[in-house]
Amino acid sequence: MSPAQLAAWMRLERTHGVGPRTAPALLAAFGSPEAIFAADHDLLAAYLSPAQARAIRQPASADTVRLVDATLRWMEHPGHTVLALGQPGYPDLLAAIPDPPLLLYIKGCPDLLAGPALAIVGSRNASTQGKANALAFAEALSWAGLAIVSGLALGVDAAAHEGALKEAGSTVAVIGTGPDLVYPARNRALFERIAADGCIVSEYPVGTPPLPGNFPKRNRIISGLAAGVLVVEAAAQSGSLITARQAAEQGRDVFAIPGSIHAALSKGCHLLIREGAKLVDSAGDVLEAMAWSPLAGRRPSPRLPAAEPEAASSAEDDSLLAALGHDPVEADTLLALVGGTPGELSTRLLLLELAGTVERLPGGQFQRVVRTE
Repeated sequence: MSPAQLAAWMRLERTHGVGPRTAPALLAAFGSPEAIFAADHDLLAAYLSPAQARAIRQPASADTVRLVDATLRWMEHPGHTVLALGQPGYPDLLAAIPDPPLLLYIKGCPDLLAGPALAIVGSRNASTQGKANALAFAEALSWAGLAIVSGLALGVDAAAHEGALKEAGSTVAVIGTGPDLVYPARNRALFERIAADGCIVSEYPVGTPPLPGNFPKRNRIISGLAAGVLVVEAAAQSGSLITARQAAEQGRDVFAIPGSIHAALSKGCHLLIREGAKLVDSAGDVLEAMAWSPLAGRRPSPRLPAAEPEAASSAEDDSLLAALGHDPVEADTLLALVGGTPGELSTRLLLLELAGTVERLPGGQFQRVVRTE
C-alpha cells in the first residue's frame, strides 16, 4: 500500500458519520477510497445522507494527517503491516461479516489470518481448572493445524494463547488498543511472544489507548476471523457470551465446555448450551464438528499431543480427591467424608494445592483440578 493509498483509507475510516456498514457499501459502489473522495456531491447523495456527503467532501483533518504520518513510521519496522478491506491478504472470513473493519493493523505474521482458525474465549477471572482447560484445548487444536484466536485478556485468553504457542498452529491476538500498545501490561511478555511467533491484530490505529468501548467492539473480529468459537468458562453476564452470540449471527460454530452446576463460571456455558451451542469435553469433539464446517477451510488433522505421565499419588491423596469429586466442596464437608482432624485435612489439602491438583476457592471451598489432554 502506497502512502497516498494509506492516507485515503485512513481518511475514509475517520470520516464522521461513515461507519463500518456504510463504508463497505461505498467501496462496493465506487471501488476505492480515492474514487469515493473524487466523486461529486450529487453522485455521493445517491448513497449517503446530505450530512454524510458533506463530510466526505471535507479535506482530511490535521489529526488524520498526523496519524497517517505516525502509521507510516510504524510500518517501517519489520513485521508491521496494514491490510485494507478487499485488498490482497485481508482475511476472507472477516470480510464477509456485516461490519468488517476497513483497516487491520498487524504485528507479526499476517499469513495466519488466511488459514483455518478457532477462537477460544472465557472469563478474565478464570479458575485454575478453566485456565488448564483453555491451555490444553488450545495446545491440542494448534497441534492439529488450527490458529487459535483470542483477545489477550487475563485468564482464559492468556491461557489459550500460551497453549497455542506450543504448537505449529500458533495464535492470533485481537486487541482493543493500537498495535503499538500492550494491554493489560501484565501480558507484555506474552504480547511479544505472539508478535514473534503469531500475529497481533487491531482495527485501531497506533496510539489508541485502552478505551472501555473498544473491547466489546473488537469481539466481532475475534469471532469473524474463526470458523468457530469455544467458550471455556463464562459467568451468566459475560463478554464471552457476546462473542459467542456474534459468532452464531456470523454463521460460525459455537462450542461450550460444561462445568459444575454449582460454579458461577459455568453458568454462561450452560446458558449457551441451552441456546444451541455444541457441548464439548475434548479437543477431538471440536475437530470432529469443524470437519463438517464449510468455514474451516480444510479438514484439520485430528492428531493430538501425547498425555504427560501423571505423578504418582498416595492412597490418602486418592481418597481425598475422590471425596472432592468435581464440584466445589467446603472443608467441613470434606472432613466429615474423610475423617481425621482439621489440621490433618488442612495439610493434605495444602500439599494437593501445591501439586496443582486442588484449587482453593473463595468462601473456604476447594475444587479438584483435572489436567485435560
